[in-house]
Amino acid sequence: MQKDFRLEWRQRAALSGMLLYVGSTVFVCYLSFALRGGELPVPAWNALFWIILLFTAVNAVAKGFLQESRGRLLYYYTLVQPQAVIMAKIVYNALLLLGLALAGFGLYAVVLGNPVQNMPLFLANVVLGAVGFASTLTLVSGIAAKATNSSTLMAVLGFPLMVPMLLLLIKVSKNALDGLEFDASRSSLLTLVALNLIVSAVSYLLFPFLWRS
Repeated sequence: MQKDFRLEWRQRAALSGMLLYVGSTVFVCYLSFALRGGELPVPAWNALFWIILLFTAVNAVAKGFLQESRGRLLYYYTLVQPQAVIMAKIVYNALLLLGLALAGFGLYAVVLGNPVQNMPLFLANVVLGAVGFASTLTLVSGIAAKATNSSTLMAVLGFPLMVPMLLLLIKVSKNALDGLEFDASRSSLLTLVALNLIVSAVSYLLFPFLWRS
């Protein structure tokens, strides 16, 4: 994790590019709705937020393994256990996505309004979404890095895996937007937690076999 943070700090242009991506997509939404005098409906506000976050996650997490050269991976192989590599990548990507999600939500709320009525539920859902996107896409990035056409494979493998999680995230966010209590979203939140734990456990167990390939 320390190596990834140092690398991100040295390559600040990449982080600035991700922030610019979030800002530009929010600005396009503003041009499409608010600037033309139309009010963005709550379901559309919710769906657009998660679409922006999903594509931001793909762009941010894809470089997790794709930027590592084969020689550097072999060097890591002599230093650390594969489980340490995959868990460090997941935690780092989760923190990165959480920061981008909160920054994106702040800008999104300023530009297009903030209809969220249950903010604690919405923020808890954003945290679970960031962890879920990070854990799933990190494993997919590790698989794609071992193949040719890795960027295409990342998209092909990643999006189908994200659809069930994305549907749950949108559902919980809709409850938060409507001001419903935690009890109305309890089962969905528990399912999201279970999905995150399952993906993390699968990554921990299977990544050593991928690491040796």
